[in-house]
Amino acid sequence: MSGAINTAYVLGGGGRWGAVEVGMLRALDEAGIQPDIILGTSIGAFNGSVIADDPGPAGVQRLTDFWEELTGAGLFQTSLLSRMKNVTTLQPAIHRSAGLQLALEHIHGMDKRIEDLQVPFQCVAASIERAAEHWFTKGSLIPALLASSAVPVLFPPVEIEGEHFYDGGLVNSVPLTRAVDQGASVIYVLQVGRLEAPLRPPRRLYEAALISFEIARRNRYATAMENLPPDVAVHVLPSGNPVEFDDRRQLRWRDTGDTSDLIDGAYTVSGTYLKENGLS
Repeated sequence: MSGAINTAYVLGGGGRWGAVEVGMLRALDEAGIQPDIILGTSIGAFNGSVIADDPGPAGVQRLTDFWEELTGAGLFQTSLLSRMKNVTTLQPAIHRSAGLQLALEHIHGMDKRIEDLQVPFQCVAASIERAAEHWFTKGSLIPALLASSAVPVLFPPVEIEGEHFYDGGLVNSVPLTRAVDQGASVIYVLQVGRLEAPLRPPRRLYEAALISFEIARRNRYATAMENLPPDVAVHVLPSGNPVEFDDRRQLRWRDTGDTSDLIDGAYTVSGTYLKENGLS
């Protein structure tokens, strides 16, 4: 990687909530802020890769168009029979990765390499064999994005050069520490809204798993924030979409009908944040 790193974009994971990051990216672009490096986890890796490939208004519009096309497109709309077959035949996941791979190839093409991107880009995944985070900094882009987005149970692990990977959110959901390690002095954190919602004890069965994972996710992030070097400035952009843990939307993870609202809401509140803090 050549050149000094001053400004980093850190894009966290969060499935369909990743639409808010599109609005944040639009606000950042309109404020005249450009990254020297982009770091992403899961859906944040995908969003970040598009901007790394095409920084500026054209890339933001390209990403916006993709998300709006996704609305109602049925990326995860496999039949109940197909999903049940995966479960009853002891497959490792409810869905296969083919639909996600086609979506990635649609926007990036089949042969894009990380080194080809205009802005230095890295994404993280969780190595099964090493039980450790793994950063993809070079090589084929699509497998790296698939590995970073392989949510356990929903998708099977992704094999790359004999090693198997799960979603990067398991090891570094909001990779602030990576930006610090890379030497960034100004960091913009793009998160999907979970960090804005207070935690509480679970009241329903499904909430127990969500809150347990959130404790692990937030602990690493909170520790990173507490131990920031004194010369590093971090701006956590508001999402306009705090995800509460009694929010039944969490159960409708395949529903993308509110994509435009999520993008527009995050754009508005993030733009206001940047102006009020003298960053535009």
